[in-house]
Amino acid sequence: METRPKIKIPLSKLDRALEATGILLLLLIWGVTVITYFHSPEIIPVHFNALGKADSYGSKTTIWFLPALATAIYAGLSWLNKFPHVFNYMVSITEDNALKQYTNATGMLRFLKLAVVFIFTAIILITYFTAQGDIKGPGAWFLPVMILLVMLPTIIFVVKSLNENNTDYTKAV
Repeated sequence: METRPKIKIPLSKLDRALEATGILLLLLIWGVTVITYFHSPEIIPVHFNALGKADSYGSKTTIWFLPALATAIYAGLSWLNKFPHVFNYMVSITEDNALKQYTNATGMLRFLKLAVVFIFTAIILITYFTAQGDIKGPGAWFLPVMILLVMLPTIIFVVKSLNENNTDYTKAV
């Protein structure tokens, strides 16, 4: 089994800004949830199909699940980000490339944390506006856009990881 170096990754200005933005978005998602809870009818949409149409309804108390789940995912990814040496990489990690690869991987998780909180905030707002009758659901565009929001940064960071290593891809782990 490969022994990877355990190093502390220094935070760049961008890293600090992403972390601060993530915390602000978490506070925002809880604030939005409080406001929407007190202004929503007792029954709200609790699920939307792939076409963006509400297909299940339930108590407005279910709205609390969304910020709780977003917070748990955010906290879990933040905790995981402290251990980049255990991540899966497409290249072998050496003393020479560890800092670049770990920095790239932790940066990807920071962007994904923001995407998760953004997506959950959007779902809460869409649920609220649908319950109020202002819209008829997120529409068919919502699912592809949210998948792209998660997949695009992942693809960009994976390509960056492979390019930074300048390795023979046939030897990738």
